[in-house]
Amino acid sequence: MPLNKGTLFETLQLDAKNVEKVIERLKALVHEGNVRRLVVRNKEGRSLIEVPLTAGVVGAALLPVWAAIGAVAAIAADCEIVIEKQGE
Repeated sequence: MPLNKGTLFETLQLDAKNVEKVIERLKALVHEGNVRRLVVRNKEGRSLIEVPLTAGVVGAALLPVWAAIGAVAAIAADCEIVIEKQGE
């Protein structure tokens, strides 16, 4: 991912045991409104899902995203989610 001035990244480890915790953290970050993109990668670093987020996307619009993340965690072990955020 290219580094832009003002871009911050946060990485969360995802596995079948912590899906709910990770999704709750993602929901909180999206609610803050500064998340630009979510990327789910496997343990080799290959992107499995990339979700660009626009301002104002909340609630029910993200249900398919949470379901996809849960499905990936159930299928693939040891994934990571990279959260691209707009810096201050």
